[in-house]
Amino acid sequence: MIRAIRLLRSFSRSIHFNHVFALTALSGAFVFSGNDAQAAAPDSTKVTLTEGTNMATDLSPDKKSIAVDIQGTIWSIPIAGGDAKPLTDGMGDDRQPRWSPDGSRVAFQSFRDGYYHIWAVNKDGSGLTQLTFGVFDEREPEWSPDGKFLLFSSDRGGNYDIWKMELSTRTLTQLTNDPGNDYCPAYASDGSKITFVSERTSGPGIYILTNDGSQKLVVKNAAKLSAPAFNPAGTHIYFNSFTGAFSDLEEVDIATGNAKSLTQPSEDVFPFRASWISPQEYLYSADGKIKRVKLGEKTGQNVAFKAVVTVTTPVYTRKTYDFNSGKPKTVKGIKGLNVSPDGKRFVFSALGDLWILDKGATVPKPITKDANLDADPTWSPDGNTIAFLTDRSGAMNLWVHDVKTGKQSELVMLDYDINYPAWSPDGSKIAFYQADPRNSWGRGTLQTVEVKTGKVEKIHESLFVPSQPSWSPDGKTIAVSGLEVYSTRYREGINKILLISLDKKPDRFVSPVAERSLGMRAKNGPAWSPDGKSMAYVQDGLLWVIAVDPSGTIVGPPRGLTHELSEVPSWTADSKTLVYMATDTIKQISISDGKVESIPMTFKWDYKQPKETVVIHAGKVFDGRNKEYIKNVDIIIEGNRIKEIVPHKAGRPGKLVDASDKTIIPGLFEMHTHQHAMTGEKLGRLWLSFGITSLRETGADPYDALERKESWDAGTLTGPREFFTGGLTDGSRIYYGLANSIHSTAQLDLELERASRLGYDMIKTYVRMPDILQQRITNYAHKIGVPVSSHEIFPAMRYGVDAVEHIGGTSRRGYSPKISAMNFTYQDVTELLVKSKMNITPTASLQGGFYVMAGKDPGYYENKQFKTFYSEEFRKALKDGASQIEKMFPGYTANFGTIQKTVKNLIASGARVTAGTDSPFIPYAMSLHSELQCWVDGGITPFETLRSATLWSAEAVGVSKDLGTLEKGKLADLVIVDGDPLVKIEDAWNVKHVMKNGILFSIDELLKKP
Repeated sequence: MIRAIRLLRSFSRSIHFNHVFALTALSGAFVFSGNDAQAAAPDSTKVTLTEGTNMATDLSPDKKSIAVDIQGTIWSIPIAGGDAKPLTDGMGDDRQPRWSPDGSRVAFQSFRDGYYHIWAVNKDGSGLTQLTFGVFDEREPEWSPDGKFLLFSSDRGGNYDIWKMELSTRTLTQLTNDPGNDYCPAYASDGSKITFVSERTSGPGIYILTNDGSQKLVVKNAAKLSAPAFNPAGTHIYFNSFTGAFSDLEEVDIATGNAKSLTQPSEDVFPFRASWISPQEYLYSADGKIKRVKLGEKTGQNVAFKAVVTVTTPVYTRKTYDFNSGKPKTVKGIKGLNVSPDGKRFVFSALGDLWILDKGATVPKPITKDANLDADPTWSPDGNTIAFLTDRSGAMNLWVHDVKTGKQSELVMLDYDINYPAWSPDGSKIAFYQADPRNSWGRGTLQTVEVKTGKVEKIHESLFVPSQPSWSPDGKTIAVSGLEVYSTRYREGINKILLISLDKKPDRFVSPVAERSLGMRAKNGPAWSPDGKSMAYVQDGLLWVIAVDPSGTIVGPPRGLTHELSEVPSWTADSKTLVYMATDTIKQISISDGKVESIPMTFKWDYKQPKETVVIHAGKVFDGRNKEYIKNVDIIIEGNRIKEIVPHKAGRPGKLVDASDKTIIPGLFEMHTHQHAMTGEKLGRLWLSFGITSLRETGADPYDALERKESWDAGTLTGPREFFTGGLTDGSRIYYGLANSIHSTAQLDLELERASRLGYDMIKTYVRMPDILQQRITNYAHKIGVPVSSHEIFPAMRYGVDAVEHIGGTSRRGYSPKISAMNFTYQDVTELLVKSKMNITPTASLQGGFYVMAGKDPGYYENKQFKTFYSEEFRKALKDGASQIEKMFPGYTANFGTIQKTVKNLIASGARVTAGTDSPFIPYAMSLHSELQCWVDGGITPFETLRSATLWSAEAVGVSKDLGTLEKGKLADLVIVDGDPLVKIEDAWNVKHVMKNGILFSIDELLKKP
């Protein structure tokens, strides 16, 4: 039965692939000429690579050529070394090459259509051919010795297994089917057996599979093992082992099971197969080199090479900003739109408050107006009450608003923040999520509360960033959008409808289209119609409905309703109408005839900007440009800008701020964070209290981010400037709730239009975005004047991507093209970043720096701001968890010094490096100071560190005309600190006052809840 289900899944996925393949192919995705990859554009630079980070090698059968992947291109290098010849065009993320037995072809895994498939190319670079198809990933190809078959690992069976393809017929046979992942297959030279890695709980390690189907565990080892390969005699298996303390090449005697290390402890062996020059000499990759070593020796000789690629430094007109008040702007941060049961009123949050728009009116009316964050309003089924979230009583708790009287009262107060309330059909209960203690990425435990009694009941264990719940009409089932992964080897999957039974029946996933992800989870459905006959949801950026039975089982085909970008659907009580956000306009659609009506609204905001003159007498000023302080000066500020910086003179007109014994620095930039409304209004004060006046949010629900941005700039909430993007623009598979799965160029164009209409400050692509679509994104982004960032360096920098996030970070490959498992980065990465001028935000504190700095400073967790904004329970858990980090992630802290050396080397070599942290994975705001401290601890000067967090960050964002330095005419964003941060970087968090847009806050004001 299980086998039959898998075959059915395979068939349905293949049908879907044909549709996606056609869409992608029409975009011109497949450009295969290796020579085209080397054609230099007028603004391009040639870069010579002499080392490779995590490159795989394979020796040709005639022992004359080495196939190697360097930064996603397959190259051929003479065994004696020399110039590398490209065999592929660099646009497919081509990895792990394997020569055919006759030496005429090279097989490899390629991501060029948005999935990893097995491809092959002739040894001269011609004849590129795709060998596997579908919506599964296939990796690590291996030819049979007779050339008739290809082995590979694939997740097409529900997890990773070993599969075999007969090349003459393309017939596939599944060779392993254990629930644990099996991967990295390799043949013995006589074809009698196969070795592979398995993660089986009964015995993880290296296995042998013989032709009769029997399997034998050869090496039982829970370490991270990779790339087993037989020696020519078939008596030993060579493999890579990574423990955190080392990454080495090991050998095991099959007969005895005895294993030993073949490499030196200091060697950084890459997780790829060794190949054989002769029975006494083998070839492998380590330390950025291709190495050949004789048996019995631990050192050998390197095979030197030169691979030439081209990179482009983008040149385009950047988006212009007007940070001054006087020109009111349309409110676009409309979050949580919800229609009243009678269809006559619309409630939503904006500017930190709740608003109601009556149909026929154009100006919304506030139903809250305070300094707290009010969010997630939702109508009761009878239309008499609105449930919403607010942090008036501390955390984000659940309140209700009486529509007739205006009375508001607290319904649920819990220790941790609440998210996404949803009424039961009879109005007796409200479902919601309770956050975990760290409130990270919206993970929540599903709960319900009885409205009359306030009794709370736990319904489901914690879910990973689920969507807003939706009740079945009989109240027995709750539907959410949830992630179903393809395997436990990699974390990505697709969003499906998850049906949660309140009668304790098992959870069920259902999907309107097999193997096709729903939209961003958030509030994009499923939304169960009040009559129970349909669910509305967003997929491919459009609004759909599908027929369901009372249990949520799908009973009909999906029906598309819109042809424009659609979000946040909600039903009227008669189930005849859906209301949704069409990018920046509220619309409603009739289910029966598809008639669409726009709901006009006039709603404006403007910058909060002072008019007074402020004179700051500064003892020392770091202006963001110069290594030396400017001393004993007056910074004269008129309104929101610096009029001039002049020698101190007593008696100047204006409000005097005496900082004569203090140091003033430009407001700091946090260049990589992700936020959500669940954190409440305190988030803005938290940032400012650490001297952070500008944020670059690299992935968010766009309406959530926009509301935050507009609230902080309008002064309805207190907080820094925000430079934002929308969801993580991703490919066919996704992970995070804010990831947006892109299936076609048509859908992508809708998302790009949204970026323009909502005023994105950047576009962030994520790890499953294929290069052909990322190039399309980059071209569009530059036309509207905004930069693009991703996790990729090459070929992204060949077609002008502006920036890259993380020196490590998530990679679709299972290993990084920027950093090895031992945290080493080699010449290819450094040279590419320096020559392309691509900005990198390494997030070193995320890679272990936060805990390393904590271990070096006994007073680390005693920071005043940290103790004010984070609970004692959170702080204790953070400190206690530090001791477990190294156990959970071997090498995470022990190898951190290598990352510090890399960041220092990048800056010394001329790369553009900015400071960011990926908070909240490490605590908001404190994380940035951890980043700055670990830079200095690694040998970067405090001046270089602060320059990166101010001027260089402003330049990367595109706002250096107004921000990043303290100079005449610049915006008055600055920090007054105690101490000398150009000598002791820790003094940068000794904040006494912060000014944002000319508005001055004392540290005590920021630490106090309004």
